Amino acid sequence: MSARVLDGKACAAEVESELIVRVSNLKGKGIEPHLAVIIVGDDPASHVYVGAKIRACKRLGIKSTHVEMPSNASFASVLEEVERLNNDDLVHGILVQSPLPKEMDELSLTDTIDPKKDVDGFHPTNLGRLVQGRADGLLPCTPHGVMRLLNWGGVELSGKRAVVVGRSRIVGMPQALLLSRKGADATVTVTHSRTMDIAEECRNADIIVAAVGRPEFIKPEWVRKGAVVVDVGVNRVDDESRERGYRLAGDVHPDVALVASALSPVPGGVGPMTIAMLMANTVRAAEM
Repeated sequence: MSARVLDGKACAAEVESELIVRVSNLKGKGIEPHLAVIIVGDDPASHVYVGAKIRACKRLGIKSTHVEMPSNASFASVLEEVERLNNDDLVHGILVQSPLPKEMDELSLTDTIDPKKDVDGFHPTNLGRLVQGRADGLLPCTPHGVMRLLNWGGVELSGKRAVVVGRSRIVGMPQALLLSRKGADATVTVTHSRTMDIAEECRNADIIVAAVGRPEFIKPEWVRKGAVVVDVGVNRVDDESRERGYRLAGDVHPDVALVASALSPVPGGVGPMTIAMLMANTVRAAEM
């Protein structure tokens, strides 16, 4: 049997339906939620992502501002733009699109964003709340989206063994915190490049969240029959048979669908949820 699909598009549509009501309520009070996105340079994938965010804003009635800066923009000029948006009371959410030019310090930029406008959820203040077990700040979008998707799919977390593959500050570490916090109550193992036997750790898991950035890294023989697998990865793999010369692949091998009880697809799984939770953070920031 094939795994049940954890459909991120369907779950994101449910989130958006809820947000439309909240946006309407805010506008009734004279508040228009407003997201500002800063993009530095001309990375094609970044422009695709920003375009998807702008379209989501339009669907929900959220105002969006798109600030484009050249790849040779100085770090000081980007900081100045962040500070300008921090001081604009009509802007509720600020996002600096990754990747930035290599010479720019992304962490310093993140630290500069007002935590109340940090809709990516990466500011130390927001991550610190998460470490305290609190969910009253702005949560990182992708891990939050994974949690919402698991809830939507009726996946029981309490007492279950979860393995997070990858320890990035963007996905892996905050994902582990969300899975283990009170109310979710999973027992979590974080694996990474220095883990002695990742395959064995995965075989012991009830739930696997793959966020390692390596195409088809999680093999079917690593997955216990009936486990739930969430694939966060989106990787470009050369494929001359495709018109565009590549295909999109997740961090999970497609044959995992033959052993897992539920699996998120790539594309159409975590990706739509990340954008939906960015919109939710923007609305939350306006409400706050």
